[in-house]
Amino acid sequence: MENNTSPAFGTVANKKKIINDPVWGFLQIPDETTFDLISHPWFQRLRHISQMGMSFLVYPGAVHTRFSHTLGCLYLMQQALQGLSEKGVEIQAGERQAACRAILLHDIGHGPFSHVLERHIASGLGHEDLTSLFMDALNRQMDGKLDTAIAVFRDTYPKKFLHQLVSGQIDVDRLDYLSRDSFHTGVQEGTVGTERIIKMLNVKDDQLVVEEKALYSTEKFVLSRRLMFWQVYLHKTSVCAEQMLVKALQRVRKLLAEGKEVEGSPNLMFFLKQDYQREDFTSRPELLERFALLDDHDVWASLKSWRFHPDRVLAFLSGNLLDRKPFKAEISNTPFEADYIASKRSLIASKLGFELADMDFLVIEKELTPKTYNPKKEGINILGKDGKVRDITKVSELLDRHFVNKNDLKYFLCYPKI
Repeated sequence: MENNTSPAFGTVANKKKIINDPVWGFLQIPDETTFDLISHPWFQRLRHISQMGMSFLVYPGAVHTRFSHTLGCLYLMQQALQGLSEKGVEIQAGERQAACRAILLHDIGHGPFSHVLERHIASGLGHEDLTSLFMDALNRQMDGKLDTAIAVFRDTYPKKFLHQLVSGQIDVDRLDYLSRDSFHTGVQEGTVGTERIIKMLNVKDDQLVVEEKALYSTEKFVLSRRLMFWQVYLHKTSVCAEQMLVKALQRVRKLLAEGKEVEGSPNLMFFLKQDYQREDFTSRPELLERFALLDDHDVWASLKSWRFHPDRVLAFLSGNLLDRKPFKAEISNTPFEADYIASKRSLIASKLGFELADMDFLVIEKELTPKTYNPKKEGINILGKDGKVRDITKVSELLDRHFVNKNDLKYFLCYPKI
């Protein structure tokens, strides 16, 4: 796609672009304002934000970006709105545009490697907070053209089903990333009947529902999401590499706090030298502009510098990440015994010549919980042939109470190989 506009949303002769997407085929940009949003530098930055964090270390094809994901979401939103309109659901042209713009911008606040470094660069802010700040800033630049889109995104617009299409338990975001991540990783367990689910969406009492004819496809959607979490998103090697990266950033912060010099990408070091909170971003608009310069390249460039740092812990973490030498990882259904962890810390410190205190950065504990289905948070509603709406757990033989209440918590431990 050509980028012919300026940050000030200048005009171009032809904004009706077609984009060829490997998952959904040809995507149509619906209007000039959407074209301007896609062309904005803040959105173009998503070309350099990995969709799946460090998963490419396990699945070499998983190098797709937040940019392609958001365009896929835009396409599915268009399909969903068209299908609902054909079923008699009243959706005005302005509401259609607002829903499309809300889903297009729903991930614009992601930092490097998407979820991996969330709250580790700006500790008081998640990507949802930053997305909201970016949308407000864009709205000011566009003289209020995003007012309705922001209301849909924040769930303050009267038609609640529009927000559910953007953020719910069977929204177009999840429908795209499951299909897209499955495509790029080659993991067939993530393949779902997206087109059928989209066609079977409906609205009942202002709530998004799935018609009972698509019950089996919806069951597969929930099951596929759970399988993708354990097989892909929470793969122990990916999680290990991501935690090593987090520890590298924490080590840099510690060294800086001790007055030691650390060189790296100026954009990344700007945020590591100071722990910014939400109130800082709201009172200082220049912080958002600075955050908009951050992407995966800043992290990789910094790691290349840090691998030669005199601090052995930082150099060790950076070198292992760059050379794809992840730590050894263990996953358990029960917590690791304190004595077992202590023995690992002592043995590794002795074998590799580190201080015992350094093990806080090299022996890493974490709890793993897949985000599958939570009926307490606006569950998936099935519209029966009798016109009644029931939660999928009341209809499905597969997704019964046992499945929903299943404790999927696992315990993760990783440490250097010796």
